[in-house]
Amino acid sequence: MTLPDEPSPARAPTPRPSDADAGADVVPLPRSPFALRVLLAAGALALLYAFGTEAAAHLQSFAAWVETLGAWAPLAFVAGYALAVAALVPGSLLTLAGGAIFGLAWGTLYVFVAAVAGSVAGFLIARYAARGFVERRVAADARFAAIDRAVAQSGFQIVLLLRMSPVFPFSLLNYALGLTRVRLRDYALASVGMLPGTLLYVYYGKAIGDVAAIASGAPRDGAGSLWVTVLGLAATIAVTVQVTRIARRALSDATHGEVGAQAGAPEGGEN
Repeated sequence: MTLPDEPSPARAPTPRPSDADAGADVVPLPRSPFALRVLLAAGALALLYAFGTEAAAHLQSFAAWVETLGAWAPLAFVAGYALAVAALVPGSLLTLAGGAIFGLAWGTLYVFVAAVAGSVAGFLIARYAARGFVERRVAADARFAAIDRAVAQSGFQIVLLLRMSPVFPFSLLNYALGLTRVRLRDYALASVGMLPGTLLYVYYGKAIGDVAAIASGAPRDGAGSLWVTVLGLAATIAVTVQVTRIARRALSDATHGEVGAQAGAPEGGEN
C-alpha cells in the first residue's frame, strides 16, 4: 500500500530589504558645498598621484634623454613636437612631457613655438602639396563648409575662435584651414588662441612631473609644493573652461549655429 506523501512544510517568505536597509551601506554625499569641494579636490589629488606614479618611469626616461642633450634639449624637443604635429600625430603626451621636463614657463613657450611651427607646416602642405588628400578628408564634414564660409569674411577672428574652442582635431584642423581662403599671416597670428589650452596641458604635465618625482623619492621642491601646484591647476582649469565656453558661443554666432555647439574641451595645440 502506498502511503500519501507528507506535505512539505511551507517556507516562510524571504524578507525583502527595506529601503532603509538598502541604503544603510551607501555613504551619503556631503551636503555642504565646502565639504563637497574638499571631497572633489581629494579625489583629483588621488587621481593625479595615481597617474603620476604610473607615468613616472616614462616621463623620467624621456626627461633623462632630453637632459643629456644639454643646450640642444629645447631645440630637439621643439623640432620633434613640430614634426609630430605636421605628421598628424597627437601630441598630448609631448605637451605633458614639456611641462614635466621644462616647467610651466619654459614648457609653455617651447610647446607653443613647436605647435605654431607644426601647424604652419601642415597649413602650407595642405595649400600647396596635398590639397586633394585633405579635401577628401574634410569634404563630407558640414562643419568645414560652415568654417570655410565664415573664414572668407573674418579669417583671423574665426581661426582664433577655432583655436580656443576646437571643433576639429588640432592637427587635422591645420590641414583643413589650408584649403580655406584665410591668409597665412592671419592664420599664424591667430595661433595665440592655443595658449589657454596649451597652458592647461603644460601645467598638468608639470603637476605629473612633480608627482612622479615625489613617487620616486626625489621631490623637486618638497611635497608641500604639490598642493600649490594642484590649486594652481584647478584655477587654470576653471579659467580655461570659461574661456572655451565664451569662444564656443562666439563661434556658434559667427557661423549661424553651424559650428561650435559640439565643441569639446580645449585641446590647445596638442591633439
